[in-house]
Amino acid sequence: MVDTVELEAAAFRRLLRHLNQARTDVQNIDLMILAGFCRNCLADWYREAALGAGLEMDKEQAREAIYGMPFAEWKARHQREATPEQLAAFEAARKRHG
Repeated sequence: MVDTVELEAAAFRRLLRHLNQARTDVQNIDLMILAGFCRNCLADWYREAALGAGLEMDKEQAREAIYGMPFAEWKARHQREATPEQLAAFEAARKRHG
């Protein structure tokens, strides 16, 4: 019998590959507008899980685990400045979802 944790881990790894290799064009602000979470949120959740399991992990280590490279490198390669439209949509989404 397959452990559901293995399936969840495989799906999570595939999500990260998809976001970090196939869809580097999707900006974190776009994810926040549409889904209410982004790669940084995933890193925060990853770090919380690590700390909950008794593992030491700082914010940068968690982000590197999620982005597959140091966060500063990711930003330099892929992150664009948010447009006024994205910022307005983000603010509207934030108000809708509290």
